[in-house]
Amino acid sequence: MFRGVNQLNLDAKGRLAFPSRHSDRLLSHCSGEVVATIDYRDRCLVFYPLPEWEEIERKLIALPDLQPSAKRLKRLLIGHAQELQVDGNGRALVPPPLREYAGLEKRVVLIGQGNKFELWDESLWEQRRADWLQEAAAADAELPEELESLAL
Repeated sequence: MFRGVNQLNLDAKGRLAFPSRHSDRLLSHCSGEVVATIDYRDRCLVFYPLPEWEEIERKLIALPDLQPSAKRLKRLLIGHAQELQVDGNGRALVPPPLREYAGLEKRVVLIGQGNKFELWDESLWEQRRADWLQEAAAADAELPEELESLAL
């Protein structure tokens, strides 16, 4: 289970150093094999441990090619997917095309999302987080029924 927000730096080669609590788990859970792809709704990247990605990829491949939205989704997610190896120091090289898509230069934010991570440009993350907090405050009375019984 991956959780938390971490402000990090990409090194000059574009390598991401996962915090040790996450890299240790990635090394033990999937031998450091991860898949990175784009988030098709936001300008960020998504990192999955390889076993998690393989389940998602099977579901994507099963989508009908004749349905334009399914084909578009497959092209974007599978087409941009890159297998990465987390090394013994907890680092993984983020390929240039993925860095370019998400606008990643030096300052980044890694956000644990349970079974995956999101990687954002730091300034874009701060902007989007502020937007979401404002939207959440404005829509507070509009919680879905499933969330009404959730105790936080």
